[in-house]
Amino acid sequence: MKKQLHFCLIGGDLRQGKLAECLANDGHCVHTFGLDLLPEPLSLPQANTLEQAVEPADCVILPLPMCGENGLNLPFGSMPCSPEQLMAVLRPTQIVCAGMVDRTFAERAADQGLVVHDYFAREELAIANAIPTAEGAIELAMEELPVTLHGAQALVIGYGRLGRLLSARLRSLGAQVSVAARRYDALAWIGAEGYRPLHIAYLEETLPSYDVIFNTVPTQVLGPDRLSLLAPGCLCIDLASRPGGIAFEVAAKQGVKAIWALSLPGKVAPVTAGKAIRDTIYHILQELGVFL
Repeated sequence: MKKQLHFCLIGGDLRQGKLAECLANDGHCVHTFGLDLLPEPLSLPQANTLEQAVEPADCVILPLPMCGENGLNLPFGSMPCSPEQLMAVLRPTQIVCAGMVDRTFAERAADQGLVVHDYFAREELAIANAIPTAEGAIELAMEELPVTLHGAQALVIGYGRLGRLLSARLRSLGAQVSVAARRYDALAWIGAEGYRPLHIAYLEETLPSYDVIFNTVPTQVLGPDRLSLLAPGCLCIDLASRPGGIAFEVAAKQGVKAIWALSLPGKVAPVTAGKAIRDTIYHILQELGVFL
């Protein structure tokens, strides 16, 4: 790295706090807003106002996901902030990076001459995030199941980055792993890699046999009919982003234990997750010629 930059980090969870520390340790100037209530307070400048945080920044980093229910995603911030308030203080000369960018925000930003770079859409971050997500899912299963994963009948729904990593880790622990996918090329790889391949459209016959099901597909694959087929005590862990893949209200009524494990990297491995975001931000900056 050849150039010191001024970063502004706004909101987010524990991984954003670790990201701020990583950037500061790399020699950058870092200000934060909306991270003043972190369990472990940052030893970095905390801006009193949004304007104070944003004004000197070369690069503004927004949280992952960018928006929550009441504006920007600020779970550890004492003052709420709306996308409109942020838009009012950003300048076209600033580099703006965010995770899971709100479409309306991106469109309005473009009208102001701003380009918003979605770091969550980057393949390198998706792969890096899949590792702590897989580990966190296994940790959660170990905590919730009354049996060991060794010898357990496990179903992984979806065979993308996360499905592949999770399946391998479950097998290494001795689980009997079945994997469901829609595409026939994915099913061919599932079989070639030694798992039991299943088409998502035809899961009904096997559903009563599982001790634990991990879903990675962000569309409903476990609806009322399929949930009714599960064996008593089957644990369902949904790892998919919104809208998820499990009918949770139905699961609760039917007595199925279903957990929606969102944002696991920030919960189980915030240091690793923060470093992965930092590396991805650096890649974006390098592609923009900032470090050249």
